[in-house]
Amino acid sequence: MDFTTAGFGTALRDERLVAIIRGTDAEASFRTVMALAEEGVPLVEISLSGSDALAVIERARAALGEAAWLGAGTVLTAEDARRAADAGANLMVTPGLGAGLEESVRRGLPTLAGVMTPSEVIAANALGVSALKLFPASVGGPAYLQALRAPFPDLPFVPVGGVDAAAARAYFAAGAVAVGVGSPLIGDAADGGDLAALRKRAAEFKAVCAR
Repeated sequence: MDFTTAGFGTALRDERLVAIIRGTDAEASFRTVMALAEEGVPLVEISLSGSDALAVIERARAALGEAAWLGAGTVLTAEDARRAADAGANLMVTPGLGAGLEESVRRGLPTLAGVMTPSEVIAANALGVSALKLFPASVGGPAYLQALRAPFPDLPFVPVGGVDAAAARAYFAAGAVAVGVGSPLIGDAADGGDLAALRKRAAEFKAVCAR
């Protein structure tokens, strides 16, 4: 598998789903990562704002091996990027522009950069990011994505924030290359909740995201 920036772009277009884990229980978060992998959801982001996130990333990397995508989310600072990479993350996700994004790009890591405005899209694209995380997407919804794509028709946008199954369909219709999904997919699984329900939701989202 190709874990370069180009490889991430291909994976986004093929899978069209990034699962976002922000758990209060490190053991449950790890189990959530593994359940998603078993259900065929290979693009997973573990938010650094979750409990013991770096340890979860390190443990998941050891379990999944090198041939797997494993993202770190909420990368704010250069130190966040360095520590996440050292833990085994090979994808960096940021809520916006800043030192964390710049360090990730400097390291040559695939990046999903948080943007909201046209100016931020221009700045992120100039850095050479892999894809653009439209966040918080719920503020403008699919109509805003459609409007934003008018001046940037060829850039890969990934709406994140409040994306349930119905919203995912609408974002795809508006031109999203993929969607990032947190609680509508993860539910309470990363807090110690029901893994069987998570597996069911994963199958449902995979069906929504299938071409």
